[in-house]
This record gives sequence, C-alpha cells and structure tokens, in this order.
Amino acid sequence: MEELFCIGCGAAIQTTDKKKPGFTPSSALEKGLEMGQVYCQRCFRLRHYNEISDVNISDDDFIKLLHEVGDSDALVVNVIDIFDFNGSVIPGLSRFVLGNDVLLVGNKKDILPKSVKDGKVTQWLMERAHEVGLRPVDVVLTSAQNKLTIKNLMEKIESHRKGRDVYVVGVTNVGKSTLINAIIQEITGDKDIITTSRFPGTTLDKIEIPLDDGSYLFDTPGIIHRHQMAHYLTAKNLKYISPKKEIKPKTYQLNPEQTLFLAGLGRFDFIEGERQGFTAFFENTLELHRTKLAGANTFYQKHVGSLLVPPSSKEKRDFPELIRHEFMIKEKTDVVFSGLGWIRVNEKAKIAAWAPKGVAVVLRKAII
Repeated sequence: MEELFCIGCGAAIQTTDKKKPGFTPSSALEKGLEMGQVYCQRCFRLRHYNEISDVNISDDDFIKLLHEVGDSDALVVNVIDIFDFNGSVIPGLSRFVLGNDVLLVGNKKDILPKSVKDGKVTQWLMERAHEVGLRPVDVVLTSAQNKLTIKNLMEKIESHRKGRDVYVVGVTNVGKSTLINAIIQEITGDKDIITTSRFPGTTLDKIEIPLDDGSYLFDTPGIIHRHQMAHYLTAKNLKYISPKKEIKPKTYQLNPEQTLFLAGLGRFDFIEGERQGFTAFFENTLELHRTKLAGANTFYQKHVGSLLVPPSSKEKRDFPELIRHEFMIKEKTDVVFSGLGWIRVNEKAKIAAWAPKGVAVVLRKAII
C-alpha cells in the first residue's frame, strides 16, 4: 500500500501506536481516504476541537528542536511537575536555550497539601533550578484545573516575552498538553492575549499558536525521561503515580531495622538512628506496608503482585528488579523516588531506598 502522510503535520500515517506521530484509527483512515483528506488523530482533534495531545519523539529530534529554540530570540516556558521535579528536568536545557529567558512553570500545584505556602514552593523551585544550572527570570505555580492560575500564567508569559515568540517545553507526563489545552480554553472567550480558533502551520515537531502581534506560541512534543516510573507501568496502574487530588501525607513511627514497602514499586529501609516519624507523600490510594527489615527481601518476593500491588501479577514478570541506594541523612531531607513520590526524614538516620532498576532515587532539601 502506498505510504500516506497527514496533510496537517506531514507525519507518516500509521494505525498501530497511539503515542507515536501519525496515528489514526483504521475507521478514521477509511473515511479520510473517501473524502480525500487524511489527518492523523492529533491534527484532527486540533483542527476540530482545539485540543492538543502530546506525541513522543526521539532524543535526537528533541535535541534538534532545542537547538532551534537556542537559535531564535524567544521566551522559553519550561513546564515541570512539582510532584516530580528531578524526573521532569530537561538535562542540559540551560546549554540549549543560550541567552533566551526561561520562565519556570511548576505544574500540578493543586496536589500539594493546602498547608504549603506558594511562596515557599516558588523559592524551593528556584533553588532547585539553580542547582541544575537554570537561571529562570521567574517562577510561576499553576494547575490546569484552576482558572485563576491559568490567567496568572498567561499574564506572566505576556510580561516576560516582550513581543517575542514563546516555546513551551517539557518532558512527558508533566501535564504540559493539559496545561496548553487549559490556556486555549481560557483564551477562546477572551482574546486580549491570543486570538485564534484554528492553528495554521501545524508541523510534526511543534504546534504554532498565533499571538496578536504576529508572534507565535510553540507547543513542543515531550521528551521521554527513561528513568521515570511511568515507563514501567501499564496505563491502568498509572493512576498510582499520577495524583489528581491533594495528597494526604502519612507519618509512620519507625524503629531501626524496619521497612516500608511502597506497594511493590519501591522500598524504604530505616537502618540506624533514633526512633522517629517518617512522613510519606504518595498518591492517596498507593498502599504502604510496614515490616521488619530482616525478612524484607523474602516478603517482597512472596507478595509482589498480590499484597504488594502495583505491579500486578501480570506486570511483575517484566517489572525491573529493585535496586538499593544507601544514604546517611543529617538534616530534614526528602528521599525522592523519581516519578512516584517521596519520604521526608526529619532527623539523623542511615536509610536505604530501593527503586526499580533505571529509576532515580535522589535526596533534596525538604519541600514541606
């Protein structure tokens, strides 16, 4: 069969992988052929519903895109997931953006406990950005579910872009597309900043949203972070690592040589130190199990896929082994399981954190 290409973005049409460019359902392809207009599903939704969905591109393609950003005079809007800062940082972004201003957007602010003040989170994000070499001109917290924060984000973008184009960048699973869709929904009724009902010039590597002054807001595809927990779970179990509601911290009083299992996705060992409370910040339905450190390995092998789920009994066959990371904690610190959540250690302790092979475990200054 002759190879077909989407007339909206130029991607080769395919009917097998929803996450890759050019996907269109077989039924839609047949209708498109009859009408002589073949669009991929992404372009069809964009064209008819003003709805943007993310696609995954290769690392090489993403690096080319970042070079394009660096070669232009633009405001770079870097969207990160507040719940998973380390897992949503783009490595080397500061090198690629060169002299362009970066507006750091902390997304999903609504899942943090309401007791946490925005000012503290903003300062914390700025400090973490500096640690990875980013020097944002500003930090803004937002949530696609909160119209007030969307308006605030739009005002910040308008304030900092100074007539320039805007590139929105981020890794997969940070909620970037949901955020863009919320912006579009907000502006279709209020045309003070962006006026559009259709997005011309759609290309495979980015989506162009025209601004009033002739500039563009470019929505770019998400880059895949290989060490994110999301890549090891089925769609059904992603809910356990992607909180939609405010997380409710749980504190466990542990003695030395006790272990907390984070369902079957991770493990936290309290090895040495004074008895103390450890506070867990994970999706509310993720079940934690306390047991003795001495028999923890046997407990995991026996119960993963049954008592310790996810992973499910089917998933566990391909689920990576848990790798041990040992740390000496000297002050209030978050032990972060990339893409899953974190445990706050309040006092001196020797601990070990176990995560699937390839998934990062990092220490950071406590956010709460």
